[in-house]
Amino acid sequence: MKILVTGAAGFIGYHTSKNLVERGHTIIGLDNLNDYYDINLKISRLKELGIDFQQESNKICLSKTLANFGFIKMDITNGDELHKLFELEKFDIVCHLAAQAGVRYSLEKPKAYIDSNINGFFNILDCCNKHSIKHLVYASSSSVYGMNDKVPFSVTDNVDHPISLYAATKKSNELMAHTYSHLYDIPTTGLRFFTVYGPWGRPDMAMFLFTKAIIDEKPIKVFNHGYMERDFTYIDDIVKGIVHVIEKGGAKKTPAGKPFKIYNIGNNKSVKLMHFIEAIENELGIIAKKELLPMQDGDVPKTWADVNGLIEDFDYQPDTPIEEGVASFIKWYKSYYN
Repeated sequence: MKILVTGAAGFIGYHTSKNLVERGHTIIGLDNLNDYYDINLKISRLKELGIDFQQESNKICLSKTLANFGFIKMDITNGDELHKLFELEKFDIVCHLAAQAGVRYSLEKPKAYIDSNINGFFNILDCCNKHSIKHLVYASSSSVYGMNDKVPFSVTDNVDHPISLYAATKKSNELMAHTYSHLYDIPTTGLRFFTVYGPWGRPDMAMFLFTKAIIDEKPIKVFNHGYMERDFTYIDDIVKGIVHVIEKGGAKKTPAGKPFKIYNIGNNKSVKLMHFIEAIENELGIIAKKELLPMQDGDVPKTWADVNGLIEDFDYQPDTPIEEGVASFIKWYKSYYN
């Protein structure tokens, strides 16, 4: 299939593009290469895909090493240019992973989330509708569960109480997608990712922050005094879930007969934050200096994914042990940063 992957220079987008190319699909990767975090990491990911960084926007650059991969620097908030791309390339599927990420950053720069996650997502939906896209697969987030205290989190749970603007924009994406599926019969599938980690990960996430601080012999910030639990999900497991959804038939029908579905993609278990830190310490051979702090605004004490939908519809369940995933990340980190 010919697939557009937005956010292709990002953590999940890079791994997803690479996997889909290896499976024989033709991929056009799109990213605006913003400076939310170190742009050099994004450029390095693109180099792994055979793309030499170029400043010129809205022009497809072909990979030097992958016969069926091209990249275009474009912002999804530019609806006119996005429509031109859809018209030119005739995509079968859209895998929409581009977004302004980060719960805490949404407290500092809220407008960035409205621009990218609301206006940008509308442009993606509008293009899918007007250019006859067969299936839109898009990234949602476990953050939509907000103040829910029932675990594991199920896609049937009420998610009307987000506690960050980031979470609110992701819930809005799901509602917008449902509307387009209902009105225009566009198959849409939302994937709620749970605390993704692994090689080439984002520098603002716990795995990266903890590893860097421990190696640099600086204290790590441990919020809620360490009484946190997360459903840590290894990147390869996330990508396998995305690929299953793309390749195995699209969104399932709602009771009303509309092609709309949401799935959790998580490791289906909750890991104590202190155990996660211990796994990093063991792999590095260094005991972390810990600064115990109160809970941060926008954060939740525990996440845990119910993945029964993935199992029932795709016979798939993430299962990478935390120790194996941590070892893989740290091996990459040491290599990348020499």
